[in-house]
This record gives sequence, structure tokens and C-alpha cells, in this order.
Amino acid sequence: MRLIALSVSFCLMVAVTNSYGQDSTWRKKPKVEIMGFADMFYCYDFNEPSGSSRQPFLFNHNRHNKINLNLGLAGFQVIHDKYRVNLGFQTGAYAIDNYAAEPGRLKTIFEAFVGLSLNKKNNLWLDAGIFPSHLGFESAISIENPTLTRSLVAESSPYFLTGAKLTFQPSDKWDLSLTICNGWQRIKRLDGNSLPGFGSQISFKPSDKLTFNWSTYIGSEFPDELRRMRYFNNLYGILNLTKKFNLTVGFDYGIEQVYTKRTDYHEWFSPVLIAQYAFSDRWKTTIRAEYYNDESGVIIPTGTINGFQTLGTSLNVDFIPDENFAFRIEGRYFNSKDSVFELKDNTTYTNSNFFVTFSIARKFSKNFGEN
Repeated sequence: MRLIALSVSFCLMVAVTNSYGQDSTWRKKPKVEIMGFADMFYCYDFNEPSGSSRQPFLFNHNRHNKINLNLGLAGFQVIHDKYRVNLGFQTGAYAIDNYAAEPGRLKTIFEAFVGLSLNKKNNLWLDAGIFPSHLGFESAISIENPTLTRSLVAESSPYFLTGAKLTFQPSDKWDLSLTICNGWQRIKRLDGNSLPGFGSQISFKPSDKLTFNWSTYIGSEFPDELRRMRYFNNLYGILNLTKKFNLTVGFDYGIEQVYTKRTDYHEWFSPVLIAQYAFSDRWKTTIRAEYYNDESGVIIPTGTINGFQTLGTSLNVDFIPDENFAFRIEGRYFNSKDSVFELKDNTTYTNSNFFVTFSIARKFSKNFGEN
């Protein structure tokens, strides 16, 4: 982490020295945006599990037969041609489940990063802190996603990273980034692990109707003496075929060493297909089909013979009075090769799971100043 801090400090010092004296845009007043979000939900799981969290591999809308806050978020952004600041604090079931490994007050941090433009064109940026992950097409903010609940590819890859990210936008069609971080969805680096994680992203948007993305991650989630390298690929395409119909296709593939300094690997992969149709400006429906194969239990350990080999489908209907307010209902079904879903007696398991989730989500923002 010292290397990250020194590198970031040096880049910031050079950028400020070069830009401040040469570019009058530094004197422009920034825009400040205050933002809040709340997602209240109720989920009924027909397996009636007894635990407080329904499934250990889900981190959103993961409570049974209780009205709960999935994510409550409050924060602000400072937006300027030459710099940016994002700070957000969170609470809710998502924060409890997804940040369980983080100590104390770090669990309340949704994001906290500072960014600085490194050139006159303002298309080369350095961000440092806790920021959204470059892996995947779904956000922790449910209202921004086509489905109510998160796909297995999202729940099984990082929502956030901590470190530094260099982003370059050579044109309106291309976005490129390199990331160095504290590990696979970590604020505090794993004790005994001196190796940072590394990531990359190539995003190509030839038109408003098409987006193609390839993101990667390389790192280890073990102490140095037990180091096993992990290599991960995330690919997806978003196709806005018409004004009413869009399609998202994604595929994740990862491998991790079975033993330290060995060339044999465990692997996991997951395809997902999401189709959304808008009946009108206010009514939408989305169908999802997905499959997750983690036979060795690298990401989703089950302790069963065949690991987590699960097919999932879902259907949701959304009423959206405006872009920042949504009423949603979703039915979702999982079927697994092994019995991995808990029943209500907490001692037996089954290979299928059906649940229905309701959500009311509201996002608001207020701008001050000019950019």
C-alpha cells in the first residue's frame, strides 16, 4: 500500500505543478452534487431458511420474510474539469453482508476517492481511494440495473476496489483503464499478503446502441507463503436493439492455482443473458437466464461433490414513475446439481430454490454551483 500511496502522491504533485500554471480552467468553480439512495425490500423464500441471511452467496436482498433496507446511501460528488471527489456512506443488509470482512467503521464506506486530470485534454485521469469495481455491468444501486436482484456474475465478483486507477479516453468510443488495488473486493489488504491486485478494462462503444467490454483481474487471495494466483476475465455486451428492447450478454471466466507454485488450476465460469422490454415509459419487464459453474468451490464453496453448478432464471416487472423512483417485483428460481439450498429446519438441503422479491427504491440528487 505504501507503493500505491507514493505513486499516487508523485502523480498528483506532477499533474498539479504542470496544470495549475498552464491552464486557467483550474480557477473555474466546481459543481457539487449531493446524492442519496434508499432501497426497501421484502423477500419471501419458499424454502423458508432459518438463518438471518438466506444464501451465503447472495449479498443483495438477502433476507427472508422481513421488510428490510437493502442499501441506504448518502454522499456527495465534487465535479470539476480538473479534479473530482466522491464520498459516500452506507447502511443496510448489503453493507452488512458484503463488507463482513472489513473492520469497524470501514463497513460504512460505500466509496471515497479523489481523482485528478493529468493532461490538458482532460481525458487522462488518476483516481485513488475506494471506488466502484471495473468488473461487471451491474451496480450495487439497484435502480441502475435492468433486474431487481443482482446476477450471480455480479454477486461473485467485486463491487468495489481500493487502490489507484488510471483511466484514458482516447475518443468518445473508447475507455481504457489500469488498476492496482488491495485485493479482490477489499478495503484492508489481507494480513500476510504483500502482493497487490491488478486490473484492466477495455470498453468500446461504437454507437449509443452498442457497448462491448473486457475487464480482467490478476492477484492472490492468500498469504504470501500460501500464494495461489487468480486470473479472472469479465466480458459483456449491451445491445439497445430498439427504443423498447435491449439485450445484455455476459460471460465470466476465472482460474486459480490449486497449490502454491503449481501449474494446475481450478476454474469457474458463468454465462448470463438479460432481455428487457419497455411497454411504455413507466412499465418494463426483464427476463434473465444464467448459469454458474464453480465445481471446485473457489468463489462459492459448498462442500458438496459437484460444488456450485446452478442454473438460474428470473422475471421482473417494474413500474417507474420517473428515472429516480421504482416499484419492482421479481420472481427468481435456482436449480443446482447438488443440494445446496437450506430448508427451514437448518439441517437439510435441497437442489432448488424459488423466491419472490418486492422493492421500492428512490434516488435523489441536488446540484450546487457550475462545472
